[in-house]
Amino acid sequence: MMQKSKVFKWSLYLIILVFLTIPLFYLIINKYLYITNSTNNQQFIHKDNDKPLNNPHNTTFPSTDAKNTYLKRSFSGPNLKYNNEGIPVLMYHSISNKKGNELQLSKDLFEAQLKFLKDKNYTTLSLDELYDFIAFNKPIPKKSVAITFDDGYVDNYLNAYPILKKYNFRATIFVITDNVDKYSHTINSSQIKEMSINGIDIMSHTEKHEDLSTLTYDKQLYTMNTSRKFLEKILEKKVNYIAYPYGRWNKDTLKAAKNSDYTMAFSTSGTWTDKSDDIYKLDRVYISSNFDLSEFERRLTNRNYNNIHSKNILSQ
Repeated sequence: MMQKSKVFKWSLYLIILVFLTIPLFYLIINKYLYITNSTNNQQFIHKDNDKPLNNPHNTTFPSTDAKNTYLKRSFSGPNLKYNNEGIPVLMYHSISNKKGNELQLSKDLFEAQLKFLKDKNYTTLSLDELYDFIAFNKPIPKKSVAITFDDGYVDNYLNAYPILKKYNFRATIFVITDNVDKYSHTINSSQIKEMSINGIDIMSHTEKHEDLSTLTYDKQLYTMNTSRKFLEKILEKKVNYIAYPYGRWNKDTLKAAKNSDYTMAFSTSGTWTDKSDDIYKLDRVYISSNFDLSEFERRLTNRNYNNIHSKNILSQ
């Protein structure tokens, strides 16, 4: 009788042990699958200099991948510079074959300029990399440049984006968020998400392209916050940078940008960006369809050029 009792007792222990280990095995298997899937997803992330992500045009990705755009790079070796030397931040608007507006560069001219950058061994920086350079003096290659677009025209996606991918260049589009998904001439949410995954940063150009210098502090704060939150919902990641419409700002603008959780902001005037600039009113180099390659090179290589452009830009 005692022997049967012992057998029953140990059998009961064994059954309890099996039930306790089943959840443990379940957790181990799921952890393994998670790690495997995460490893496979790394094919979309590159640390190498200006290498594109390995996905075709118009491919839809899971939301988790949308958070993992190009990683910041750390540059080392010879031919580096620091933030006392500065960097040209190029300012484009539309890439279109339409004529009659200096803000609309033809596809051929835009490609010629990017080919010039590639042939001269320029490195295109993300704005995260630019921020580290300006704010923390992290070195970058001597021949570095940042490429930006204002407004968010659909031709940035249709015309500029394929050329940027062709040359493996990074760039940033400052988007007027109230125009997104509304008009045929402006980019939509799907295009924003695709470009973000493929090395094109999407940042704020306010909600409605207001002249900030004419608004109260509260209205400036509202348009900056509204645009940032709109983009963050699409991109599922933080939006840290803004470009002021028309390049206009006042003291309230700088305060509102900071209080809207932006860490860096851009104007439309000036020349190269360096540590002497206020982090909330950085300079950019204006690029017009009226410029030939020699003028493009002058603005790209001469930090003290005379930054004169048509008043037309102030009406855009």
